[in-house]
Amino acid sequence: MAAATLAAPAGAGVGTTSGMVLVYNVGGVEVHDIKPLKHVIKMLHRGVVRILEAVEGETFGPYQRPRSVELVRYIYAKWKYQRSASRHVSKRGVLVRDRYTCAYCGRSATTVDHVVPRCQGGLSTWVNLVAACVGCNSRKKGRTPKQAGMVLMWEGFDPSRRAW
Repeated sequence: MAAATLAAPAGAGVGTTSGMVLVYNVGGVEVHDIKPLKHVIKMLHRGVVRILEAVEGETFGPYQRPRSVELVRYIYAKWKYQRSASRHVSKRGVLVRDRYTCAYCGRSATTVDHVVPRCQGGLSTWVNLVAACVGCNSRKKGRTPKQAGMVLMWEGFDPSRRAW
């Protein structure tokens, strides 16, 4: 069985009382994760995994003590296969991206501005947020730059999608 060949030796921490257990995706070939024994026992109890390889003669409650388990349903691990997900949007992230420079006048920025205001349906996304100084942010209020008669020096962008 493929699971037995990939399992670490008993003295290596996998399969020991305080050790870790290998978790395979359906089929027992692709290693999905390594989890603590306590977590794997909870997974067994919920029925989301089945034991592939157990430690001979040892039990953990009603279960054989697992050395490796297999998921009952296939889990697509996007963090393994997708290049990079979009970074979480934050005020500090927008200010760092725009180098603490106001996108309207070029002065020092301490706030962020929604290009399309939230009151007009604008979302808090990397593309809709830019750094702004307090004066420009107050002057623009709940209007778009065009409605306020202001010009953006640059547009917002997702920093994980473009090199700086």
